[in-house]
Amino acid sequence: MVLLAPVLMMLVLLVVFAGRLTQANTRVRHAADQAARAASLVAEPRMGGAAASAALLDLAGNGVACVTADVSISRSSNGASETVTATVSCTVDRSQLAPLAPGAHQVTARSTEVIDRRRGAGTP
Repeated sequence: MVLLAPVLMMLVLLVVFAGRLTQANTRVRHAADQAARAASLVAEPRMGGAAASAALLDLAGNGVACVTADVSISRSSNGASETVTATVSCTVDRSQLAPLAPGAHQVTARSTEVIDRRRGAGTP
């Protein structure tokens, strides 16, 4: 039993680590979705601010503790429609799981939305 206990503890920590990483990926993906949607609903000069605000609020509301967070947007056109893509990067601290993975981990997600012509062309 003495020899088996450390192995079992490492297995439990590995499961916790995988769960937390999956949870962080899901929440950052949701923040990217919210950022792209927010950017698609406002005029072009306000897209960056709307996207950043929506993503950071979503991350904070979902309990993601980012050491650093970065939100960027890009627009593209394929002729008939225009889209906006939001990219959200979050550096997650893994110090609580030090035996398995010390340091920080970068989680990045990207989401694309079609720009709403009625609202996206509105006044800044």
